[in-house]
Amino acid sequence: MHRFPSSRTSRGGRGGRAGALLLLAVTALTSCSGPQSALDSGGPSARRLATLWWALFAVSAVVWLVVVLCVVWAVVRRRGGEVEPRSGGTRTVVVAGIVVPTLVLVGTFVGTVSVMRAEAEPPTEPALTVEVIGHLWWWEVRYPDFVTANELHIPVGRSVQVELRTADVIHSFWVPSLTSKVDLIPNQDNELWLHADEAGEYRGQCAEFCGAQHAGMSFLVIAEPADEFDDWLADQARPAETPTDPLAVRGREVMESQSCAACHTVRGTDADGDIGPDLTHFGSRRTLGAGVAPNEPGWLGGWISNSQTIKPGNLMPPQPLDPVDLNALIAYLETLE
Repeated sequence: MHRFPSSRTSRGGRGGRAGALLLLAVTALTSCSGPQSALDSGGPSARRLATLWWALFAVSAVVWLVVVLCVVWAVVRRRGGEVEPRSGGTRTVVVAGIVVPTLVLVGTFVGTVSVMRAEAEPPTEPALTVEVIGHLWWWEVRYPDFVTANELHIPVGRSVQVELRTADVIHSFWVPSLTSKVDLIPNQDNELWLHADEAGEYRGQCAEFCGAQHAGMSFLVIAEPADEFDDWLADQARPAETPTDPLAVRGREVMESQSCAACHTVRGTDADGDIGPDLTHFGSRRTLGAGVAPNEPGWLGGWISNSQTIKPGNLMPPQPLDPVDLNALIAYLETLE
C-alpha cells in the first residue's frame, strides 16, 4: 500500500527548510563585519558608502517582501475557487507596475549620484600628500621626505591626499573600512582621500586581478594621533642608524656585499637599489611581502633564503647564504627601526 506523507511530516519539512533559510541568512549577516568589511566604516567616505548600501538593501528587501505577499495572497484567494475579475483591476496593476519601479529607480539613482559627488569632492585642505605606486606585487609609498612600503601612516581626524599610479599593470587601491576603491592604470594618475575617525589599523587590498599573487598584495593603513604621527614622520625621515652589535655589523656587511644592495635601498649605506622595497626602516614594519607573513625573525629568514616558498612568483630570487651570514643579515634588518 502506498503511503502519502502525513501533514505532520509536511509541516516538519517546511519547518526544516525555514530553519535552514534562517540559518543561511544569519550566516550571511555575520560576514558583514571584519577587517575588510565595507560596512564596518571607520571614516566619512566609508560611512557614506555603507549608508547607501543599507538604503539599497532596505529598498530591495521591501520590494521582495511586497512581491512575496502578493504571490501568497493570490494563491490563498484561488483556493476558494475561481475568482471573478474585478473591473479596473488590470489598470491598477499596470499603473502600479509603472509608478512604483519608477519611484524606486529615481530614488536609488539620486542617492547613488549624491554619494558619487561627495566622494569626488576633495577636502578643502589635506594634511599632506602621499604617493602610492603599485608594483607586482607590493606597494611603494612615497612621503615628501622618505619612501617606505606596504604601510601608510595617517593622522587621525585629518584628510590625506593619496596620489595613485602603477609601475606595471592595472592595480586597484582599496581600503574597505575607509574609502571606495580606485584603479591604478598605466600612464594615468588617479587620486583619493583617506580620513580615519579613530586610531587603529585598517587593512587594504589590491582589488583588480593583476597576476599570480594578486591575493597577496595587501597593505595596512595605520591611523595615529597627531603627535604620534609626527614622531613617526621624524623617525622615518632619518637615515638608518649604524649598528653596534657585532652580529648586526656583520649583517650590514652582508647586505652591502650581496645582491641585496642592487635591489633595495637602505639610506645611509651603500645599498641604493630601486627594484624592490626601500628597507631603511624595515624593522618597524608589521608584515613581510605585502602582508603575506608577519615581520618576525623566523619568517624573515625563510623569506631571505627562498621567498618563492612563501609568495611564489615574486621578483626576489633565492639567496643561498650560509647560516652565519643569514643570521647576521636577519639581526641587521631587525635593527632598522
